Amino acid sequence: MVPVLPYWAREFGASGLELGLVQSSYAVAQFVAAPLWGKLSDRVGRRPVMLFTIAGTAASLAWLGFADSLLGLFAARMLAGGFAANVSVATAYVADVTAEEERTRWMGMIGASFAVGFTLGPVIGGFLGTFGYDVPMFFAAGLAAINLTVAFFVLKEPEAHAEPTSEEAAPRGRFALLKEPIVRRLFLAYLLFSLGVTQLENMFQYYMIDAFAWDVFEVSWILFGMAVVMGGIQGGGMKRLAERYPERTLVSVGGAIMVVGFFFVPVPGSVAWLLLPLFLLAVGRGVSQPSLMALASFQADSGDRGSVMGTFQSAASLARIFGPALAGILYDFSHSLPFQFGAVLMLAMTLTSRRLPRGAGGNGPAAAEAPSEASAA
Repeated sequence: MVPVLPYWAREFGASGLELGLVQSSYAVAQFVAAPLWGKLSDRVGRRPVMLFTIAGTAASLAWLGFADSLLGLFAARMLAGGFAANVSVATAYVADVTAEEERTRWMGMIGASFAVGFTLGPVIGGFLGTFGYDVPMFFAAGLAAINLTVAFFVLKEPEAHAEPTSEEAAPRGRFALLKEPIVRRLFLAYLLFSLGVTQLENMFQYYMIDAFAWDVFEVSWILFGMAVVMGGIQGGGMKRLAERYPERTLVSVGGAIMVVGFFFVPVPGSVAWLLLPLFLLAVGRGVSQPSLMALASFQADSGDRGSVMGTFQSAASLARIFGPALAGILYDFSHSLPFQFGAVLMLAMTLTSRRLPRGAGGNGPAAAEAPSEASAA
């Protein structure tokens, strides 16, 4: 839907502001719903919440295809955002069924899944959109329906959630969790990371048009290449990295790489040289994001993990509420400002990560330290 939704909204006479509100409504719904789904999954189990939200995703996508007004489009996108917040439950599920030493690798696989989706999805959607702007929406709804069918038969409840959590051990809410220093630092680190990412995601196409007069097809190949790099790291390289280095180190190194990448994006005078900082951004993101996710999963036992992951994931949703507008304002002042601001945000995230728990990764001498900050927490 990424390349099609703006045209779909234009069909209903949406202004730039209204299109921005449609886009932001998705993130607002995710921000609200992520901790709620996570907390509910702690109480009733991961499987029922996943099945319900996947079904809701299919329904909201179908509604989007049937929308006959801007208000209908807005409502469908907000509903879709609410159900898409189930990523908090998905990451909690992965944490339930993996050992800590394998956690970063499998969080990387989740990231790789997103990378593949963001690589193929816009291409498929752009092609289907030539047959009508509603066609990609119905196609996406069909994919969600297939996903629901597969999940119904293959998704089993983790052993840790075979029995619902009792009232006496009720999962905590977002504000209660944010009172814990480590959870608060993780939330802040992921908020800074996600705000930085939105600077690139929302202004890169404009920058390529203004700086090099590249069209959407040409830019799509760059985005494809970045997604391939991230997918390769998260889908394969993270296993070896997590075996050698603790997650905190991977977050710091990945953040530092992204600082350099962001700083040099507006510097090159040719696309060939621009590919180098873009490569660094893809590498840095591929290393740091799953490591942050793994660190968050270490901060709770199975009875509270959904709430923790929901609170953690809501940081990214919060960033996507305000990040795009902020990137646009900065870009209007100077085409280089969003990327320079991204470098500042990644530097802040890197410094913040120095106070995070070390994590479970690494097999060197530091891995023998006991107890770790994560276990002490």
